[in-house]
Amino acid sequence: MTVPTYPIGILVSTTGTYGTVGRSMLNGALLACSEVNADGAIRLEPVHRDPAGQPAAYADAAQSMIDEGMRHIVGCYTSSSRKEVIPLVEKHDALLWYPTHYEGFESSTNVVYTGAAPNHHMSPLVDYLIDNHGARAFCVGSNYIWAWESNRILRDCIHAKGGVTIAERYLAVGECDVDQVIDMIFDSEPDFVFNTLIGGSAYAFFEKFRRACVERGIDQAARYPVASCNLSEPDLSEIAVDCRDGHLSSSVYFASLESAENRRFVNDYHAQFPQGPAISAEGEAAYIATHLLAKALAIAGSEACGDVYAAVAGLAMQAPQGRVAIDRETHHAFLTPRLGLSRADGAFDIVAEARAAVRPDPYMVRASQPLQHAPAVSSQGQTARPSQRPNLRPNLRIVP
Repeated sequence: MTVPTYPIGILVSTTGTYGTVGRSMLNGALLACSEVNADGAIRLEPVHRDPAGQPAAYADAAQSMIDEGMRHIVGCYTSSSRKEVIPLVEKHDALLWYPTHYEGFESSTNVVYTGAAPNHHMSPLVDYLIDNHGARAFCVGSNYIWAWESNRILRDCIHAKGGVTIAERYLAVGECDVDQVIDMIFDSEPDFVFNTLIGGSAYAFFEKFRRACVERGIDQAARYPVASCNLSEPDLSEIAVDCRDGHLSSSVYFASLESAENRRFVNDYHAQFPQGPAISAEGEAAYIATHLLAKALAIAGSEACGDVYAAVAGLAMQAPQGRVAIDRETHHAFLTPRLGLSRADGAFDIVAEARAAVRPDPYMVRASQPLQHAPAVSSQGQTARPSQRPNLRPNLRIVP
């Protein structure tokens, strides 16, 4: 029998200010394609486009993929790029598989979200920071929607707990002149810094802030901890070795996770991509997105977007991070929140993690209520529907 073959687009910037993370996303998607093709049930033919970090170029690249007959696109890293692509996939009845953390407050029947929603990364981070460092935040970010909305969510969460946001400062994407912001941090003396800078801007900030603290005899990691929801292993590789350690990252995946599934994933990734870059949460999310796309294509028996969108609802897989399932209501993923502390060798020590995968809450409507376990999965891969699901708080347990 002829194996059904489907072309898919991979739309990620592998050059430009955040190209290192983009290459890990491309690698994650390509690794999943090779595994799907080796299985033999269907075949995926990936086609990559590199918009080089330019938001407007994403629209042109997505349009070219659609014109060439691709109905499914895995990709976009920044929210700006995603916002450029969504109108096109909606217009042409294509499907975007968005594989990265984001700020939430969005829904589209032409998007499947496999990255972290705000309740996966923002809520656990705020609780941890207040419990361990204090409630006075200084926010610095890249001047676009991800930073604006993330800082708004942080502000709302921290104010609800009696904290205060001292200041918010924004730099153009790629801007590396951070000296004025650093001076403001020293003048305002926050309990912690919340970072939403991306790419080269973030790397410059981590290096210059650490060295400015050293010059003043300050232990930066202890006195002014920097917390991020977008700091991953490929980012650490771009930061000078003496400035990498002691930074807090809220994520759902770190390559240092101890599990058989993750060890296999890490080994296969390094074997297929020995030149790197390091694995990232975004690379794992692209891997998950591609595998779930393949599963949904096989169930639907066609690449028609409505059929695939319906088929992926409730699908689950044992991912490197643990059990992942697509929520029927939001088409976002159940994921497991974790907090990592960066090391000089470019890895993370996991300092806290949720007890189980947490239901996505992109609009934060259940932020103050108990959240649910990932749903049970039937032998056919579909979500089981028990009359009652256990309500458990996604409390982070501290890792010894």
